[in-house]
Amino acid sequence: MSYLVLARKYRPRSFAEMVGQEHVVRALSNALETQRLHHAYLFTGTRGVGKTTVSRILAKSLNCQGIDGQGGITATPCGVCQACTDIDAGRFVDYTELDAASNRGVDEVQALLEQAVYKPVQGRFKVFMIDEVHMLTNTAFNAMLKTLEEPPEYLKFVLATTDPQKVPVTVLSRCLQFNLRPMAPETVLEHLTKVLQAENVPAEPPALRLLARAARGSMRDALSLTDQAIAFGSGQLEVATVRQMLGSVDRSHVFKLIEALAQGDGKTVVETSEALRVNGLSAASTLEEMTVVLQRMAVVQAVPDAVDESDPEAAEMARLAALLPPDETQLLYSLCLHGRGELGLAPDEYAALTMVLLRLLAFKPGAVTTAEKKTLKSAEAPLAAPVRASAPSPQVAPHVAVPVQPAPAAPPPMPAPAAMPPASARPATVGTPPPGQVLPVVDGAKAMPPAANSRSNPAYEPVNTAPDAPKVVAVPVRVAPESRADAPVNGTSGVPLVPTEEGGFWHLTVQQLVAAEAVTALVRELALQSQLVARDGEHWLLRVERESLNSPTSRERLQNALRAAGHAATLSVEIGRVSDSPAKRNGAAAAERQQAAEKLIYEDPFVQTMMRDFGAKIVPGSIKPIDPNISQNS
Repeated sequence: MSYLVLARKYRPRSFAEMVGQEHVVRALSNALETQRLHHAYLFTGTRGVGKTTVSRILAKSLNCQGIDGQGGITATPCGVCQACTDIDAGRFVDYTELDAASNRGVDEVQALLEQAVYKPVQGRFKVFMIDEVHMLTNTAFNAMLKTLEEPPEYLKFVLATTDPQKVPVTVLSRCLQFNLRPMAPETVLEHLTKVLQAENVPAEPPALRLLARAARGSMRDALSLTDQAIAFGSGQLEVATVRQMLGSVDRSHVFKLIEALAQGDGKTVVETSEALRVNGLSAASTLEEMTVVLQRMAVVQAVPDAVDESDPEAAEMARLAALLPPDETQLLYSLCLHGRGELGLAPDEYAALTMVLLRLLAFKPGAVTTAEKKTLKSAEAPLAAPVRASAPSPQVAPHVAVPVQPAPAAPPPMPAPAAMPPASARPATVGTPPPGQVLPVVDGAKAMPPAANSRSNPAYEPVNTAPDAPKVVAVPVRVAPESRADAPVNGTSGVPLVPTEEGGFWHLTVQQLVAAEAVTALVRELALQSQLVARDGEHWLLRVERESLNSPTSRERLQNALRAAGHAATLSVEIGRVSDSPAKRNGAAAAERQQAAEKLIYEDPFVQTMMRDFGAKIVPGSIKPIDPNISQNS
């Protein structure tokens, strides 16, 4: 006698034997008992959840004749009458199953519908069951619409599909739809335990847990895997053999990895990953098991009373949940989910697994410590280091479309920040310095960077080297009054431009670095968006508004660029409001040039004549100032 697989041998033959679909069983049972029957049913759900089984039980309920042959429509078919046994055996003439995956054309559907004109031969109802109905063509769907809407009173349609989104709305509206849910691992585990007890097959509960999880909500897959495990284990179900058959990772490896990640132990992480490679365990299974464990850890952290005491791994998960902070648990869970999608992109899935684990370690909160920011010495402590003189800010080369006249003396009515004050309005650099800490001075000519003294530099300004010219300048240390607490949350600020001497020196220096392409990308943005707050010898303090610009790499590259330009400076960066940065100065100059260009155009007599006589309008944003020298050269 041939062996009958467990999935067919233990297929439910009545609603009472079905598991995991109580909502469908209850609705159909009540409808059968009250005989409020619909003419078309649509069962949806993933594979192996009971769509075909429900269809056959429904057909038996409609055609059951009872043990004595006097039965009627019932929710509990007898299973022994001629109709019940024939339907179970697949030879009942009034029950027709059509596989739409292989019979998807209009001809097959028309051949089925031709049988609808004939009354049942044996039973009370004809039942047409179309499996995988979403595979039918549009023409086939259209051919069955009329019969599906108004079938004969003795005809019932039962449709089943795993993808209801592909079924036309015209068909969905004619059917009573039931969604069969994927089964929970606990439900599958309970059913497998009963089946194996009936089969007298010894099984370890942890092995059944592995099979229940591997089934992924499908009872048919669970029974098929159980058949395979019984054959693999020579009639026994043990944890080691089932794990080897499934290629799943032992939870002990997962627990070890999570504990190493919690402790920041990179050596253990790499060694465990290499052990998984040596044992041939699946990388995808490793990340999947980690997500399962992390999810349960997150639940324990949020709801400590949710621990399942019957689970032998509950104690270990509770220990790890206490070892790992909740925010790190959420981060590891997210990275594991995204890491599973990267395994197929890497040339070696174990190398990809190692990279994912190292990423978990690298992104561990608090792994990268913020460098301690140095503070300036107190005003009372004497400073011996020299400080370079602040150079006046050069005029930025304009870019105007028309010759731009000098800006009027009165400040223009514009929202842009005020321009930098003229040199005559700045504090004198010779004589009594303004209040503040006075530093030792150096020769002003030597204070200029090499690039600034080059005549090839467009910002070149001659340095007064006459014998009677002053050789030294006194520069006080200036510390802006804003504090870190004033830093805006979103990284932006409406602080207007407040020119300072340190800002003029920093603007000149940054313009030279940008012109020489010594700084690019984020380093250039750090230089443009920052404010030079103070210079204490070779220690320069910058301030930025956005934390994202204050990265150690950008700060180090800017420092190297300054040293290459002749400034042996050590940079420190703080977060706060910025009132004088190269970007603000450039923006103010650009706004002034733009306003001057617009004023020149609007005051032009020809333009005014065109606007007055012909209603001409100037398109907003069409006036762009450019450099007149560039226009002449081109």
